[in-house]
Parts: sequence; C-alpha cells; structure tokens
Amino acid sequence: MAIKYWEFEDAPLREKLKSPNVRELAKIYFENETRAYRFAKALLEVKKKQPLRLKDCDASLPIATWKRYLDYGVNVGMLKHEESAYSFTDRYSKPFKNIALYIKAWMDHNDGEDADVLFANANTGRQAKRGGRNSGEAESATEPSPI
Repeated sequence: MAIKYWEFEDAPLREKLKSPNVRELAKIYFENETRAYRFAKALLEVKKKQPLRLKDCDASLPIATWKRYLDYGVNVGMLKHEESAYSFTDRYSKPFKNIALYIKAWMDHNDGEDADVLFANANTGRQAKRGGRNSGEAESATEPSPI
C-alpha cells in the first residue's frame, strides 16, 4: 500500500474534494493499474448495491476476485462485512482522517463513474486457469475405470 499523505493534506484535499472519483480512491491503495481497477469495480458495486452480497456481483470478474478485493476493503477499514454482506463503514483511524473525508465525499457524490473508462490501461480480461482439473478430467474422475 503506497499512500502518499502529502496528496491528502489540507490544501490539496480541498481541490480533490471538488470532484471526487473512484480512480483516486483506488490509486491510494494500489499503484498497479489492474489491481486498482478491480478494487474500484468492487467499491462501485458496493456503492450501487449497498449492502452487497457476493452472489449479487456481476460476471465481469470471477467470484474469487470479487471476494479478494472486498475482503481487502474490509482489511483497510473501508468496508464492513456483516451478515454475509459488504457495506461501507464510517470508522477510520486518526491518520486516515483526510482520506476518510475524501471517501465520504466520493460516497455522497452521485456521478455515473465507469471503472472501464477510468482505468483504460488496466488488464480487464479474465486470467487463464492456473491449476485444478479441466472440465473433461472432472467428468472422467467420477466414472469408475474400466480396468
């Protein structure tokens, strides 16, 4: 996590509060464009469907990716996970007071943001499967062998 505190001191913060967006918010936590994109998608989903359940997430990302980034939001204190649903929290630690102020302004700012447009350089495709069984192997594993 590469938080640049100087960007959220009082003078620069006043300028940022005029037009808060999810890109700035995701870039606080991730320098990698693809990871910031996925985190922004998760935050936008929570903002749209608060509270958000994993089964309500769209198919643009795998469920495991949704869970990983939503849980990351819980770990950094932006989201809370109660009764198997994710929603925004309003409890922040003292050093993150200005960042929390920016997050609150973004939550209250109703602008039709699109993560695909904001993160144009992000890798938005699904990753290739890295392990596990193929669908053909799974079927053959359940059938008894003819030997």
